Amino acid sequence: MIIVMEHNATAEQLNRVVKYIENKGLQTQVNNGTVLNVVAVIGDKSGINAENIAAMDGVREIKKIQEPFKLVSRVAHPEDTVITFSNGVKIGGLEKPVLMVGPCSVEKDFDGLLKVAIAAKEMGCQFLRGGAFKPRTSPYDFQGLEEKGLQYLAKAREKTGLLVVTEVMDTMDIALLCQYADVLQVGARNMQNFKLLKALGRIKKPVMIKRGPAATIKELLLAAEYVVANGNPNVILCERGIKGFDNQYSRNTLDIAAIPIIRKYSHLPVIVDPSHGTGKRYLIEPMGKAALVAGAHGLMYEVHHDPDNAMCDGAQSLNIEQFKDVTRALNKVIGRIDYDNKNNPQTY
Repeated sequence: MIIVMEHNATAEQLNRVVKYIENKGLQTQVNNGTVLNVVAVIGDKSGINAENIAAMDGVREIKKIQEPFKLVSRVAHPEDTVITFSNGVKIGGLEKPVLMVGPCSVEKDFDGLLKVAIAAKEMGCQFLRGGAFKPRTSPYDFQGLEEKGLQYLAKAREKTGLLVVTEVMDTMDIALLCQYADVLQVGARNMQNFKLLKALGRIKKPVMIKRGPAATIKELLLAAEYVVANGNPNVILCERGIKGFDNQYSRNTLDIAAIPIIRKYSHLPVIVDPSHGTGKRYLIEPMGKAALVAGAHGLMYEVHHDPDNAMCDGAQSLNIEQFKDVTRALNKVIGRIDYDNKNNPQTY
């Protein structure tokens, strides 16, 4: 922390600031400039209130040197976090990007979900995503099948070997979801549900946090900090688009720049959701490619066996044939499968 004094600050005001800091057990270093005096604060600053210092007479501004997210920052953890699952799948670091696909909501038609899961396995995906508990803007919209939906996801995992990603909305549901899911997803609406984040810090199951529609990158990283600070280092970040001013052509503005920014400042893996990020199925492929080139550790996109009759987000969901075409293109970018050799596909 650096404290910049006003150009006309008196020696008495400067000394008062220094004494206040040193009384808190920290060290100070005063640099006398030709125009301004600057006080460098050395030590653990968690016990001081920067706002109190900023309000003192003679103080012009306070500059923080370190980011407020300490545990998820590159400074604290220079190496990339790599999360390894029981079946050997890995997310993060230099591992090949993963694909998480499936319907927005798990519906009553299990056969439809299974068709999607089988196609996902065929195309080399690693995760089946689907909501069993659904936060909806209207109380009259479909809210999910709850435990029945979790059972459907687990049954599809049993038949395909895909890992399950599903959303957690409430602290009371964590234990139940841990019985069925491999990754617990914190939805965009709950990104700053701090009680939920703290509770997820007390489990070891991987947690994926989706960026809120009006959240800054710093706020997303601080949400992850809540989970890690409470004991769970297995956190995945998800960029899913933020609110823009032009919603005629896309649902949200997919912040591609967030990917390299997050990778610069944090060691946590980052996934991108081009379905929610755009709201249009035709944009999933180009934005997915852009996300992979920008350094995403994986993609999450929506696939439904019958999007026109989906109970949630049909307009941004691919049908199975569209999904296969898009995933072929994405896998070429990932470098997982050479689809040009149709008779004998080769892995790179």
